[in-house]
Amino acid sequence: MQYPVLLPNILSKPLTYESNLKDLSPGDIVVVPLGKKKRELGVIWDKLEITSKKFKVKKILNKFRNLKIKKELIQFVNWFATYNLCPRGMVIKMILANFSLDELDRKEEKPKPLKINLKNFELNAIQKKNLLVLRNKNKKFEVFVIDGITGSGKTLIYFERIKDIIQDKKQTLLLLPEIFLTNQFITRFREYFGFEPDLWHSKITKKTKHKIWKNVLNGTSKVVIGARSALFLPFKNLGLIVVDEEHDTSYKQEEGIIFNARDMAITRAKYEGVQVYLVSATPSLETYYNIKKKKFHHLKLEKRFNNNLLPQTKIVDLNSSSFKKNKILADETIAMIEEYLAENNQVLFFLNKRGYAPIVICKKCKKIIHCPNCTVYLSSHKTIGKLLCHHCGYTVHNKNIKCCEQNMNTENNNEFIEYGIGVEKLEEIIKNLFPQKRIITLSSDLIKQKKQKDLLLKLESGFYDIIIATQIIAKGFNFPKLNCIVVPDIDFSKAGYDLRSNEKNMQLYTQLVGRAGRYSKKSSIIFQTFFPQNKTLEFLANHQIQQFSDNEMTVREKNILPPFSRLISCIISSSNQSLCNDGAMQLKKKFLELKNCKVLGPVQSPIFKLRNQYRSRLLLKFNSDNFIQKELMILMKNLNISKQIKLTVDVDPINFT
Repeated sequence: MQYPVLLPNILSKPLTYESNLKDLSPGDIVVVPLGKKKRELGVIWDKLEITSKKFKVKKILNKFRNLKIKKELIQFVNWFATYNLCPRGMVIKMILANFSLDELDRKEEKPKPLKINLKNFELNAIQKKNLLVLRNKNKKFEVFVIDGITGSGKTLIYFERIKDIIQDKKQTLLLLPEIFLTNQFITRFREYFGFEPDLWHSKITKKTKHKIWKNVLNGTSKVVIGARSALFLPFKNLGLIVVDEEHDTSYKQEEGIIFNARDMAITRAKYEGVQVYLVSATPSLETYYNIKKKKFHHLKLEKRFNNNLLPQTKIVDLNSSSFKKNKILADETIAMIEEYLAENNQVLFFLNKRGYAPIVICKKCKKIIHCPNCTVYLSSHKTIGKLLCHHCGYTVHNKNIKCCEQNMNTENNNEFIEYGIGVEKLEEIIKNLFPQKRIITLSSDLIKQKKQKDLLLKLESGFYDIIIATQIIAKGFNFPKLNCIVVPDIDFSKAGYDLRSNEKNMQLYTQLVGRAGRYSKKSSIIFQTFFPQNKTLEFLANHQIQQFSDNEMTVREKNILPPFSRLISCIISSSNQSLCNDGAMQLKKKFLELKNCKVLGPVQSPIFKLRNQYRSRLLLKFNSDNFIQKELMILMKNLNISKQIKLTVDVDPINFT
């Protein structure tokens, strides 16, 4: 008998094998011969591919007993591959967690039974009301948006629902946008449930992955907390999916298989027939749109859990005489900081610029030092004594910077000006202003993975008086003594290429506001700006998230932009600039064959050269109700473009660089 077998590779279609083995059915994990390899992993798929070609059919070697993925997961993979325009084989590779045959074949010790100690936490009236709605709803697929201001107790609501799922002997998938968030979150989880959840992300070992994967498959694992890749785990009895901080752009995978984990989580929940919760203090406009269309249920929490107020907002106009150009802080800002520090409060300085200075200029020729691989500036990182490209990772030591001959031939070689302020330079300034205070700087460059736990404990205890941080600190953290936040120069400059710039800014700074005053009646956030009349800043200062969303939706609808339309981004890249341009024009002609679709471009990408590849962009714009992927997939199969050109397709793009 013949069987379709999908292999974990770039193939989109399953291959045909035959077997006399009994009880083979879709979802069985099997071993098959492939090419010169004697053994290869595969999954029995749901449909044989019809072809007129004659070929020799090889035999399935054997199957793994008790290793089987559900039909619902097969259906999800078929849909996922079509929607995101990627090979089904690469999706199955993620489901098999990239295990080799030997790794998957390795036996694991029988897991010890979990000692679950479910504690009761007192909920307030609003939390109880929303929890009751969730419990009374149909247990089949539905989407619920848990929308509450920062500190309103959203987590406790879905913790109670996870408790219900555990008692029903089902499994929960909880997605978090950042690995860095997990340590503090796990502590909170342990306090509530009395056991450790399974953690799934790129930093865990292969051995641990193998153990968790099998426990998920056999149903032993009760709760998995993970990043995007956890979405592809083969749950035996999934009962709930939670997407925390659903608005976060980190859910978008930009490399390899490109997809939005939030959107895919909704679809996976649909195939599994379970509820999915989207949790945020700043719901994405796509989510807000679906609430308005009554596709998603909306649960609202408008007050903080302990009735503490949101921080008072102070806008400091940097155009005033109290601000001197050679300083970074206005006199009134310094006065407020001193007041909070005197009362033993933590103060957070937020600056979303890594390194010491974002721009380095040659004193002699006045040229800005660029990355040789990308059309971006190199940033100065004083702690390592190097210039760094934040896009490709290129580094050059300060002593080895090459610019003009005039500079290189001077007695004082390499004379450069470091322009602008990054977190490292801000730290120098703050240390001079507050020399007696304990100061810590947090950015992805400076935080060591192994020391994260100890660092967070120190931050929570109030050991550090002053925290200087990039956006890594803006979400998910809970610091009891943090009651004052300072943004030295809030940047609402509109990136012309990014239709989501206002939305991203509003989300980032609203989340930041929420870090302060969680345990205090008095808290403040200080926004210094040269543009105090900015409309988004006005919404932010008044905590008017819904009003901002309504305003932004009006602008989007007027211009027929997402969510009132859909976009598919096509990046054409090549090491040869001429080939890149020609390839883009060739693709445009082909894409014009698509029905009910507007083709925009091609234009140079904002970062035209990235990792030595020149890049042009086409945008396919179409009605939000249309599904053009199937038509596009057929068209792309018949493309006749140079092998020196790479085409990257991004459905529902978030990033426009």
